Amino acid sequence: METAFSGLAGAARQIDGTRIAGRVSAVLGLSLAATGVERALGIGARCTVHGAKGPVLGEVVAVDAGHTYVLPFGTWDGVVVGDAIESSPNGDTVRPHAGWIGRVLNALAQPIDGRGPLHDGVTARAVKASPPPAFDRRRVGARIDTGIKAMDVFTPLCRGQRMGVFAGSGVGKSSLMAMLARGSDADVIVVGLVGERGREVQDFIQGDLGPEAMKRCVLVVSTGNEPPLMRRQAAWTATAIAEHFRDAGLQVLLLIDSVTRFAMAQREIGLAAGEPPTAKGYPPTVFAELPQLMERAGPGQGGAGDITAFFTVLVDGDDMNDPIADTVRGILDGHIVLDRQIAERGRFPAIHLLKSLSRMLPDCHAPAEYAVLAAARRVTAKYADMEELIRMGAYKPGADPEVDASIRFSGPLETFLTQRKHEHMSADHTFAEVYRLLGDAGINVPLGAPSASHPASGLPQVTAPRGQATGVRTGFPSSSA
Repeated sequence: METAFSGLAGAARQIDGTRIAGRVSAVLGLSLAATGVERALGIGARCTVHGAKGPVLGEVVAVDAGHTYVLPFGTWDGVVVGDAIESSPNGDTVRPHAGWIGRVLNALAQPIDGRGPLHDGVTARAVKASPPPAFDRRRVGARIDTGIKAMDVFTPLCRGQRMGVFAGSGVGKSSLMAMLARGSDADVIVVGLVGERGREVQDFIQGDLGPEAMKRCVLVVSTGNEPPLMRRQAAWTATAIAEHFRDAGLQVLLLIDSVTRFAMAQREIGLAAGEPPTAKGYPPTVFAELPQLMERAGPGQGGAGDITAFFTVLVDGDDMNDPIADTVRGILDGHIVLDRQIAERGRFPAIHLLKSLSRMLPDCHAPAEYAVLAAARRVTAKYADMEELIRMGAYKPGADPEVDASIRFSGPLETFLTQRKHEHMSADHTFAEVYRLLGDAGINVPLGAPSASHPASGLPQVTAPRGQATGVRTGFPSSSA
């Protein structure tokens, strides 16, 4: 009975508003030209074209003095000149509801998991909305323990932060996202799969996420074979759902995979609408839409929750200076670079420690933790500078004590940071182990004293690494605890 009433309520919401009708005048490729509606339908308006094979939902992407240009959410198969076109007065909105958690939706927020209709919420929310006012937002919150060793030390994540994951194809972006989802303590996880391979959707749900993570997850899926409007819409719909739960006071983890496919969809739309191509064929609207999408995530206002967001970037040819990668890097609050050479060595997640960055540093680490991070980065950078000479055998051990220490440190660190998808380690234990590895390599780390902003009194004392003594209580326990 409840399902029947939910369906009736959803149908009733579709019968409001005035419908404006016109006629199809031309169809060329993806673009359809219509007359009679140019004064009624503006950019972004929804409309329906009634073709021989049934109605096709479309969106207005361009207008001029004589025509309105529409792109489809499906295909124009069966549509001919003279077919009727009419406005869809409800526009581009969704009505998220707590009952959506655990469900899989398409880009139009319609269920595709075979579990029956959705229970719609009362309030309609615009799918494409403006970001919250900057002055009204809270600051980024406390650090989040992700359970991913390389991230917790080298690229820490804070509540409400927006992070990019940059990688080529097949380097482990989806696996890293699944690790974040499983290890997150967020109230709700919203995942937007944009332009994903259809074969991998079930693999991601059942193999990567698993049933426990899906209990807190809303999954929005648009596969690569779908039209560009659907692929772009998937990112907007996922973000609107995340905003709904944020405004309800919940902590939300938003995962969008990938921003590059969102940009490619917008490129197809922009070129079909007649925009000029610029950098690598991307029209200007691509670089306008990216910040509009990503700025919607972040800390909330007043009593609202936060949206902690990860946006993956599929870099073209592993070029980290690709126009999309370069633009996204300038918008977000940090970036994680997954390196193909590291993946080929068998270390997963294949995070490049020196190229990755969190803009929440140094404040999100306690003083002792930051001292460990700084020492580990310094030694890792020294090894990277000398790595080619070391591998060629051109470096003579004993010539430079710092290089010798970096050699002793790099191998054990590489082994320690290797982590399987279902493994989890607390940040405290991760810091303690990295601290121990530094000591075993003969690297002295002055931990300093606790500060008022990061009190560490009462926490377990770090076990001194071999050859090093300490009486300082830090923000992490012994690795043997």
